[in-house]
Amino acid sequence: MKHLAKYWIASFLLFGWASPAVAQSLGNITQTAQAATSDGAASQTRINALDEETDQITRDYRAAVKQLASLREYNAQLDKLIVAQKAEMISVRQQIEDVTHVDRTIVPLMFRMIEALDQFVELDVPFLIDERRARVQALRALMDRSDANPAEKYRKILEAYEIENEYGRTLEAYEGEMEINGEARTVAFLRVGRVALIYQTLDADESGAWSQALKRFADLDGDFDAQLRAALRIAKQQAAPDLLVIPVTLNAAMGEK
Repeated sequence: MKHLAKYWIASFLLFGWASPAVAQSLGNITQTAQAATSDGAASQTRINALDEETDQITRDYRAAVKQLASLREYNAQLDKLIVAQKAEMISVRQQIEDVTHVDRTIVPLMFRMIEALDQFVELDVPFLIDERRARVQALRALMDRSDANPAEKYRKILEAYEIENEYGRTLEAYEGEMEINGEARTVAFLRVGRVALIYQTLDADESGAWSQALKRFADLDGDFDAQLRAALRIAKQQAAPDLLVIPVTLNAAMGEK
């Protein structure tokens, strides 16, 4: 359009048509050409802006499609987790019901086990009697505690049974108090499993063995003093293991001495 305007200006000048009317017309043509040029530039700017906006929308759309695919994959994984969690919840509920049923069954059993242990201690050879009775009483107190679960209570009862069972396989020497001829004296006790429970005074002058038939200690009249001293040293690990000579069965006649 600029070239056309210049062409008309040049033509008017060439032929001498330079009258005011012609000049005004020429000015209008120039303004029109300039306006058209400005409109074209503005249109091109708008076209460029629309093209850039279209590109941005395309990029946003592709990103949204990619994000949608990721979300669908993530939701599919969540669906699997939800299904697994529901199955786990069903399993946990069943386990809770089973535990409740077990508790109703095992609690009475534990009380019976404690009662049986108590009776066994009272009927057994009376070694470490105070310690063993205290263990039974501790179990009774444990059963009344709300902060202890049934598994812990059952484990403690089994431990007590294991301790009692271990007594039958061990050799032990310890000191304790007992009444001899109406006098309280400190004596050394020798326990050979559950086979024999023997005492000897610390001066080694008197000794006796437990008679399960008579439910009391029977005087040994010094018949085993030397053997008992040797056995006590072995039990205290003060001498090497050796053959023990000890009274095992006491008859009624010996018990009456």
